Amino acid sequence: MGVDWNSFLEGFTTAMSFQNLLFIIIGGLLGTIVGMLPGLGPATAVAVLIPITFGMDSTSALVLLGAIYYGAMYGGSRSSILLNTPGDGSAIAATFDGYPMTRKGQAGQALTLATLASLIGGTVAIIGFVFLAKPLASFALQFGPAEYFFLLLFTLSAVVSLSKGNMIKGFVSMLLGLIITTIGIDSQSGVYRYTFDIPHLSEGIDFLVVIIGIYAVGEVLYNILLIKDENQRIKEDVGKTWITKEQWSRSFWPMIRQAPIGFLVGILPGAGGSIASMISYSTEQQISKRGDEFGKGAPEGLAAPESSNNAAAVGAFIPLLTMGIPGSGTTAVILGALIMLGLQPGPMLFQNQPEVAWTFINSLFIGNIALVIMNILLIGFLIKILKTPPQILYPIILVLAFIGTYTLGYSIIDFFILIIFGVIGLFMKILNIPTAPLILAVIIGSQMEQNFRMANVSYDSFWGIVTASPIAMLFAALTILSVFLPALFNRLSRVNVNNKG
Repeated sequence: MGVDWNSFLEGFTTAMSFQNLLFIIIGGLLGTIVGMLPGLGPATAVAVLIPITFGMDSTSALVLLGAIYYGAMYGGSRSSILLNTPGDGSAIAATFDGYPMTRKGQAGQALTLATLASLIGGTVAIIGFVFLAKPLASFALQFGPAEYFFLLLFTLSAVVSLSKGNMIKGFVSMLLGLIITTIGIDSQSGVYRYTFDIPHLSEGIDFLVVIIGIYAVGEVLYNILLIKDENQRIKEDVGKTWITKEQWSRSFWPMIRQAPIGFLVGILPGAGGSIASMISYSTEQQISKRGDEFGKGAPEGLAAPESSNNAAAVGAFIPLLTMGIPGSGTTAVILGALIMLGLQPGPMLFQNQPEVAWTFINSLFIGNIALVIMNILLIGFLIKILKTPPQILYPIILVLAFIGTYTLGYSIIDFFILIIFGVIGLFMKILNIPTAPLILAVIIGSQMEQNFRMANVSYDSFWGIVTASPIAMLFAALTILSVFLPALFNRLSRVNVNNKG
């Protein structure tokens, strides 16, 4: 698909109309607010706000829904940075270094850095969208069960390898997450697994309940234990709003490097921002000269995944608009809304209704800029949250956690599950067991199992799955390297130290 520059310019003019600019601003603001709430995230934000598109023309509706989606991606990292509570799965990686920056009195800088990273990631992805939509969508269609299995396995192994010097605990965390994904009815055999005769568990445990329990409830419980220890309290001084030259120089190239990775992962149906941000965090730590600072407030550790997950959000629209295949849970909701409004995304969209497609693409770029301005203006308001006394702040976080959990399934049983994972999160923090492998395993474990079983039916053996295609072999090799290279580098570094000694 070549770029139709006349349609592109016409789309830009339409996107810049007063009405559409208003929809971009309103959608971005609403999405940011909903995205900050634990457990809701972009899919819920879009689903809840779909009714306001009723009666609108399809172009404006698509612009508004895209702005809500993008705003929610920005908003998810706000609560990750300030409260160590991800708004959704794609914002998990923002907790790793964003929250430590807050604890060091750099909340304002962390929020600004995340906003700029989102702008760069989104801009790079939009440029890629304009020029590469059709060929990249065709490449994504080459992914079958074997390719998806090894992509997901590589993602897990890469995150486990982050636990440098502590990989055994990383594997324990990952295995616990995989065990959690087996709870419920096996979709292929119909067998009940680990439900303990509780009907509610037959549908499995929603990964967002696990995320909220581990991060929000676990963090609150941990801080309650340390509430009298002033050294463990978040500093009253939230620092400057604008980032330093050093933070910018350390973060700029990681933003640029990881945006294409997020964009490519976002194109893969079902992958999404969670996987994109984890892969980017892992790869950036592996290649960084300051990898040992990751998890302690490294600016590039926040910038890389934030750039990646916003690029993934843009990438997810490629299969939606070019093939009618949603690239993420949120775009699946948007697809349903567009069909309801009489717009059918697919191969003929760019030919039959180019003005719709190009107006939307341009609205993403305009929305990116508008969201940067809005989020920077909101920083002063957001960091006031840190001034709230812990005795007030922690109960508020718990209330938001329970509300977010209840809206997922409207079941009281989820409250007990939330408390259980809150206690698990507390003990993991006390025992210094990394939570990222568990969370990612919970998010992708079911997909990985189903793709492996489907691939096994097709190829009869594990070796057949490995050699299914060059793509499968590439990800299998990357999986092995991600596990053994960190151990090899650690061993070599010890030998060098001993030799110098």
